[in-house]
Amino acid sequence: MLDRILSITAILQIAAQWFHATDICRVELVDRLGRHTRRCHFRRGDRPFFSARGMARRLLFLSASPPSARSHFVFRPGIYQHSFWSYRSRFGDGSGNRGGLDDCERNHHANLLFSRRLAHLVSNSFPFTGDQRHRGNRDVADELEGAMKIGFIAMSGLRLCDVELLNLGLTFPGVSRRKNAIEALPSLGLLTLAGMTPPHIAVEYLEVRDVNLGELPRDFDAVAISTLTATAGEAYRLAARFKSIGTKVILGGLHVSALPEESRRHADAIVIGEGESTWPRIVRDLEMGKLDTLYDGRLKPFDLAHSPVPRFELLAPDRYPRLTVQTQRGCPWRCEFCAASIRISPQFKVKPVDRVIAEIRRLKELWRDPFVEFADDNTFVNRAHSEQMMRALARENIRWFTETDLSIAQDPELLRLIREAGCAQVLIGFESPSRRVLHGVEQRSDWKARQWENYRAAVERIQRTGITVNGCFVIGLDGAGNEQFDEAFDFVRESGLYDVQITFLTPFPGTPLYERFRRSGRLLNERAWNRCTLFDINFQPAAMSVAELRSGFENLGRRLYHPDFVRERSRRFLQNFRAARAEERRAA
Repeated sequence: MLDRILSITAILQIAAQWFHATDICRVELVDRLGRHTRRCHFRRGDRPFFSARGMARRLLFLSASPPSARSHFVFRPGIYQHSFWSYRSRFGDGSGNRGGLDDCERNHHANLLFSRRLAHLVSNSFPFTGDQRHRGNRDVADELEGAMKIGFIAMSGLRLCDVELLNLGLTFPGVSRRKNAIEALPSLGLLTLAGMTPPHIAVEYLEVRDVNLGELPRDFDAVAISTLTATAGEAYRLAARFKSIGTKVILGGLHVSALPEESRRHADAIVIGEGESTWPRIVRDLEMGKLDTLYDGRLKPFDLAHSPVPRFELLAPDRYPRLTVQTQRGCPWRCEFCAASIRISPQFKVKPVDRVIAEIRRLKELWRDPFVEFADDNTFVNRAHSEQMMRALARENIRWFTETDLSIAQDPELLRLIREAGCAQVLIGFESPSRRVLHGVEQRSDWKARQWENYRAAVERIQRTGITVNGCFVIGLDGAGNEQFDEAFDFVRESGLYDVQITFLTPFPGTPLYERFRRSGRLLNERAWNRCTLFDINFQPAAMSVAELRSGFENLGRRLYHPDFVRERSRRFLQNFRAARAEERRAA
């Protein structure tokens, strides 16, 4: 009915009357799910804008693809944002950004909602098209001046130098699924910094898989790039490209904290340690035009009680099968090879449960059934915090995955709470099935070696609750020879592990392992950062040749991920779980 009655003039007059008390209006063409948007803004000038023609002259409209069948035209009041753009994929397909949704626009109620047919008619009637920022529209020039936009850029994707191993892994369904899940995890650190950014600064989140693209986004005043060691070289090249077009570059992440002197040669500023500690100062310095070259978060540890809700709304909703939330930071153990968050935050600390739940609920607002992966090194270290969090999570009705150590198997009450809270799987680093090899891996109290005798019983206890265990083994540890491959396979078969992950021992810069190998001359290349992937070899094994290590790893992978063996493990898990449920019913 609305299509037949309202004319373009009537629509604009209605909007003008609706917003007569505001200086800024926002006009958007969105689909019903809020995934795509075409946006324009207008500002009340000296002339009255109650006429349709006067209002139309003040509309800024960016060209975009034709509206979808689900598009509706939405008029709503809002504060002018310097960053407006039509939905488009940047840095190629799967870049992870929402296109034009720089502010949280999903789940807002529309003041006026028009059908697609009328919306399409209206959108084709606007006199202004194209990027008005570059066309110099004087109606908004004063609004654009002084505004700032920051791009948060994650180096995404799984990199391997050994293409044969990569292709082999992709033929195993379990490996392929886990690879896809890891690649699709967004950068929680960058989204958290975006959540700390003042609202008058526009933000956009992007993921980059290939830095060798033809055109960079030119609307960023600054970019914050986070990188792991494996992608450090690519991050440096991307930083150079942004600097060449006058964009300020801020580098952070594990690799930057490990090698600050190397990293600062490639950026206008670097962040060492926890980014939250220094981000407010960085933003202020950017606005004042006096960016320092180094910001050291180690000088003031960040209190997780002050954590903002990450800007999850910056993510494309159909892009991520898993979303990340952090419940704590650090780890009480000091494994020689570990390059996780303890290299940024050596002090173990927990996030208040109410903060965790606020993030979970935000995800539930944006995704129908989010699967959450807790971005923790060791989730259940603090017993009191863990119990409180599990009770709170049980009320949220979500499924989730996390990393822990096997001590949870020794605590039946905590294990029960974990199951009731919706845990689907836990990842446990067993490292090696051999006690001899485990000695010295954990450098604080040799905890891993002392727990060896509990390995098999722990797997059984956890999996009988219905929670699957993904057991991780590091291949190539000192003291392990050719026997390690059969030992790993036999342990998986005998313990009934539901899932398994094998990686090469990897000397990451900044770890005790790297320094030990460097001093002893066992690194094949001291600066081969692109080989720090967990699936490439960059050291001389102690008890075999490099070729033997690689060949044994490949054969072990073929055996572990053979479809028949995967089905056997799955079948055994279900049998044990059903038997455990039957025992519980009889006991009740």
